[in-house]
Amino acid sequence: MNFLLISFFVAALVTGLTIRLSHSYGEMMADHDLSGPQKFHAQAVPRIGGVGIVAGLLVCTVVDWSINGSGHRTGMLLLLCGLPALATGLIEDFTKAVSPAKRLAATALSAALAAWLMGALITRTDIPGVDWVVSTTLGAYMLTILMVAGVANSVNIIDGFNGLSSMCVSLMLLTFAYVAFQVGDTELALWALAGVGAALGFFVWNFPGGLIFLGDGGAYFLGFFMAEIAILLLVRHPQVSPLFGLMVCIYPVFETLFSIYRRSFIRATAPGLPDGIHLHSLIFRRLLRWAVGAQDAKAITQRNSMTAPYLWVVCVCSLVPALLFWDSSPVLMLFLLIFVAAYVVLYWRIVRFRTPRWLIIRNGFAAGRAEVVLPQSPGKPE
Repeated sequence: MNFLLISFFVAALVTGLTIRLSHSYGEMMADHDLSGPQKFHAQAVPRIGGVGIVAGLLVCTVVDWSINGSGHRTGMLLLLCGLPALATGLIEDFTKAVSPAKRLAATALSAALAAWLMGALITRTDIPGVDWVVSTTLGAYMLTILMVAGVANSVNIIDGFNGLSSMCVSLMLLTFAYVAFQVGDTELALWALAGVGAALGFFVWNFPGGLIFLGDGGAYFLGFFMAEIAILLLVRHPQVSPLFGLMVCIYPVFETLFSIYRRSFIRATAPGLPDGIHLHSLIFRRLLRWAVGAQDAKAITQRNSMTAPYLWVVCVCSLVPALLFWDSSPVLMLFLLIFVAAYVVLYWRIVRFRTPRWLIIRNGFAAGRAEVVLPQSPGKPE
C-alpha cells in the first residue's frame, strides 16, 4: 500500500508541475490540433502525462532499492525495459513526427528486452495449436512481443477521452494485484499497486477537467507495464490461467482488433488510419445528446468527461469474471466469447441508431437521427 501512496503523490505532484510549466512552454508541450477525427478537446492541452507516471514509479524504485537492496530488481527492470516505448512515445508527443510503425517497433523492443532480462515469456496459452507455437523459444518470443506491443497499442487506442484509459488501466492493475496477493507474490502485487497509484496521480488532473493528456509516451508505457505484470504473473505461478491476462485486457485489445477489422474489411481503408468511429467515439456522439450543437469549451469538456464512465462499466464487465475464475481456462474462454459477442451487439446497435433508450442521456435535446454526422472515409459505408 505504501507503493501505491508514494507513486500517487509523486505522479500527482509532477503532473501538476507539468501543467504549470505548459503555461510558459505551451508551444512545445501542448496539443494544438483540435480538428482530427479523434480530437475531443476545446483548447490546447499538454499531452505528456506519462512523465508524471514514470516519475512516480521511479521514486518507488529508489525506495525499494534503499529498503531491500539489489535483490529486488523487478521495478528497476520494468522501467529500464520500458524506456524504448516511453522515449519514442514522448518524442511523438513533442514533435508529432514519429509514425505508428516506429512506435510499435519501439514497444516491441521493450517487450524483447523484458523477455530477455526478466524471463517474461509466454510459454503456455491453453489454446490448441498456439501452445505448440510457444513451445519453442522463437515462437514464445514472437507471441510475447506481439502481445505486449498489441496491449500497449490498445491502451493508446482507447486514450481518447478524459479519464478513460488511465482509470481502465488502474482497474486492470488492481485486478492483477489481487490475484498476485492470492498466489502469494507480494512483490508483483506491490508493483501492480505502484502502477495503480501512478495512473491515479495522473487521473486526478485528467478527469474531469482534461488539464493534461496521457499522450503516446504515457499510453504506450502504461500498456507495456500492464502487459509485463500479466506475463510475469503467468510465468511465476502455473496455477494462474494463461487466459487470465487476456480476460483482464480484453476491452482495449478487442477494441483494437475490431477497429482493424472494421477499417480493413468494412470501410476498405488502411488499418492504421485514425477515424472517429470507435465505441467510445460513438458513445460521445450518440449517447450524450444533451450537449449536441454546443461548441463552447465548458460544454465540450463536460460532455467529454461523461463519456468515460460508460467505458469503465464495459471494462469492469471483463474484470469481474477474471477475478472470480482466474485459475480456470475453460470458464475464462467462455466469458471471453460472451464479452466479444456483447461488444459487437452493443456497437451494432449504437452505430445503427438502435441504442437502448435507457443508455441515452437526453436532457431536453431531440433524439432525431439527423443530429449527428459522422466523418466518412472513401471506403464502404458502415
